[in-house]
Amino acid sequence: MASQETRQSPGAEPGFFYGYIIVAIALCMMVAIWGTYYAFGVFFKPVLTEFGWTRAITSGAFSLSMIVHGLLGIVMGGLNDRLGPRVVMTLCGFFLGLGYLLMSQIGAVWQLYLFYGVIVGIGMSGAWVSPLSTVARWFVARRGMMSGIVVAGTSIGALIGPPVANQLISTYDWRISYIIIGSVVLVVVVLAAQFLRRDPAQMGQVPYGESKGGEQGLQVGAEGFSLKEAVYTRQFWVFFAMLLCFGFSLFSTMIHIVPHATDLGISAASAATILATIGGLATVGRVVLGSAADRIGTRQVFIIGFILMSAALFWLVPAAERWMLYLFAAVFGFGHGGMGASESPLVAGLFGLSSHGLIFGVAGLGFAIGAAAGPFLTGYIFDVTGSYQAAFLVSAAIGIIGLILTTLLTPITDERRQNKVPSPI
Repeated sequence: MASQETRQSPGAEPGFFYGYIIVAIALCMMVAIWGTYYAFGVFFKPVLTEFGWTRAITSGAFSLSMIVHGLLGIVMGGLNDRLGPRVVMTLCGFFLGLGYLLMSQIGAVWQLYLFYGVIVGIGMSGAWVSPLSTVARWFVARRGMMSGIVVAGTSIGALIGPPVANQLISTYDWRISYIIIGSVVLVVVVLAAQFLRRDPAQMGQVPYGESKGGEQGLQVGAEGFSLKEAVYTRQFWVFFAMLLCFGFSLFSTMIHIVPHATDLGISAASAATILATIGGLATVGRVVLGSAADRIGTRQVFIIGFILMSAALFWLVPAAERWMLYLFAAVFGFGHGGMGASESPLVAGLFGLSSHGLIFGVAGLGFAIGAAAGPFLTGYIFDVTGSYQAAFLVSAAIGIIGLILTTLLTPITDERRQNKVPSPI
C-alpha cells in the first residue's frame, strides 16, 4: 500500500532539517500522552474509595490496557512503516482522548475494563513505537541523543501529569478531571500528528549523519532485517525478555507508589510529587544516558539502568519516611529514563531500519506483558499480605534477571548480518 504522506522531490535542498521539527513534535506528543497515562496512580485511590474494589481488580484495568497496547503496538508499528506516523498518531490520539472522556462515566467494573483497558489501550498502542521509530529513520548520527530527547517527553509528562491530576481532583472531582485530561490529549495529539512525516525522503532530505551524495541516504530504510529474519535470532528473544523485565519493574512501581506512600501516612499531594520526582529524574536520565549511548553503546545504558532500578527497589522495601521515598524516586527515575531512551536505537543497531517499526512493535510486546503483569501481581500481593514489601522485592528480583539478560545480549555476527546492519549496540 502506498504511503499517504505527501512526497517532495528528492532533489530538493531545504534550508532547515525537518528532523528537528519531528523531534519537537514527538516530544510534545509524548508529554501529553504519557503525562495522562502515568496519572492513573493518582486516580487509583479515589476510584478505589468510591467503588470499594480491590487493588488487584482496579490495577487490572491498567494491566489490560498494557496488553492491548502491546498487541496492537505490533499492528501500529507495521502501519507506521507503511502509512507513516501521521495516520497512526491521529488514530491513537482519537482513541486515547475518547477513553479518558468515557472514564468519567464509569459505574461498574466492566466499564472500567472496557473504557480504560481496551479503548485507552488502543490509544496507547502507537504512542511509543511510532514516534521513536520515526526518529530512528530521521537520524543516524545523534540517534541516541534525539531518541533520548523524545523519550524525555514521557518523563516530563510524569513530572507534570500526576500533580496536575491531583490538583484537578482536589478542585473538582475525579470524573470531571478525566473529562479535562481527555479533551486536552485529544486536541493536542491529533493536531500535532498532522505535522509528522515518516522519513526524510518525504521532505526531500536525507537522514542526519548520512551522506547527501546520492541515493544512500534516501534509501537507508532499505537496509536491515525483516521481522521473520529478526525473530530467528537469539538476540531478538533476549531483547524481548529484557523489555519484559523492564516493563514489570517499571509499571508495578509507577502504578502503586502513590497508594503505597499514602498508606505510610504521606499526603496525597506529596505522594503525587514523589511520582513526579520519578518523572523529573527520568527526564535527566533520558537526556544524559541517551546521549551517552552514542558513545558507550545502548547495551551499557541498559546495564546501568537495571542496576539503578533494582538497587532503588531494594531500598524502597524498608523505606518509611518521605525523604527516603524521594531518594528512591530520584535513583529509580534516572535509571529507567536511560533505558527508555535506548530501546529504539538498540533495535536499529541490532536489526536495521527496513522493518524497524514492526520489529520494535513485536519486541515491545515483551514490555507490555511485563507492564501488564507487574501492576496486577503487585496489587494481588498487597490484597493477600496487606503490604507492598514482598511485591517490591519481586520487582527488584525481576530487575536483576533483566540485568543478567542484558549481559548476554551480543551483536549479530554471523552471515545473516552481512550487508544489513552496520550499527554497534
